[in-house]
Amino acid sequence: MAGFGLPNFGQITEAFKKAQQIQQDAQKIQEELDSMELEGADSEKLISIWLSGNQLPLKVKIDPKLVEIDKESIELKILEALQNAHEQSTSTMKSKMQELTGDLNLNLPGLNPKD
Repeated sequence: MAGFGLPNFGQITEAFKKAQQIQQDAQKIQEELDSMELEGADSEKLISIWLSGNQLPLKVKIDPKLVEIDKESIELKILEALQNAHEQSTSTMKSKMQELTGDLNLNLPGLNPKD
């Protein structure tokens, strides 16, 4: 029955094995991302924010010197630290997913190196 352009049973079995391996690898990557603590800080390191590799906020550290500056500057520093942490988290996640899907050419949104 390998006629009519259909793959043979061996090809189907191999595809299922590959799918199972991808699922196991994806679970492992998910666990790795969950356990990561990625730090983002403002340029003066007065505020640090940690996110997991899956972008879950974990903790915040504020230098006591921060209370000596104005409210607007504090808000900007918090935003800068959060943006840095988010960038580290998303780039780590993309990198890990690229490792998983790189040889599959799945062309998934957000996983293209040009994104």
